[in-house]
Amino acid sequence: MSSAFSGKVVLITGAAAGIGKTTAEAFAAQGARLVLADIDAIGGEAVVAGIRERGGEAVFSRCNVADAEQVKALLAMIENDFGRLDCAFNNAGVEFEQHKLADGDEAVFDRIMDVNVKGVWQCMRFEIPLMLKHGGGAIVNTASIAALGAAPKMSIYAASKHAVLGLTRSAAVEYAKRGVRINAVCPAVIDTEMFRRAAEIEPRKAEIAAAMHPIGRIGKAEEIAAAVLYLCSEGAGFTTGIALPVDGGSTCI
Repeated sequence: MSSAFSGKVVLITGAAAGIGKTTAEAFAAQGARLVLADIDAIGGEAVVAGIRERGGEAVFSRCNVADAEQVKALLAMIENDFGRLDCAFNNAGVEFEQHKLADGDEAVFDRIMDVNVKGVWQCMRFEIPLMLKHGGGAIVNTASIAALGAAPKMSIYAASKHAVLGLTRSAAVEYAKRGVRINAVCPAVIDTEMFRRAAEIEPRKAEIAAAMHPIGRIGKAEEIAAAVLYLCSEGAGFTTGIALPVDGGSTCI
């Protein structure tokens, strides 16, 4: 077990599965004290149990990131129980629609924006004050390569991730001199439960997804976790306000 994040208090939202779960396990392996949040309590508690079995420290708190009172209570718990917050990975999100824009649904629009945009905003507005109390910290928001260009049949999702970059870059500039670094990670297609559900609806999606990456395959959750840990590390101390593609070269073409 590495000690790069030994004693650091790390919050991860959307931690019950996929990228959030894998990133939690990566932080735990480097000595972090983890607070995991998700709406899926069963999945979240299972992740905590696995981390504890391997000797790590983690607690779970059920939280809907689109609900201000729940996020406020989550951060109050962190301050009360841990005394500080060093890193936050705002990863909670909902999956994309699969319709052209004119065929979109207002309820789907509202849900995607509530979680993917409002949720990131809610988290940052309560995380940043706690970080400032103790000299700063590092925040990483989950965006997407859909935030870096067009995303046909995913216009609402793409808009939400463009908004995440707007929040990330603006806040990064606002708090740069006060010791809070804020960056975004932009995954391409990653092998997670979310992707598998989409592939079930459209079976050719897996083949198409692999072909869209010059590297010849879809990504692994561990590869996103590695990027998040880098952005939260001292090695990224001069890095803020960036959108880091982890995309197998797909934004190059």
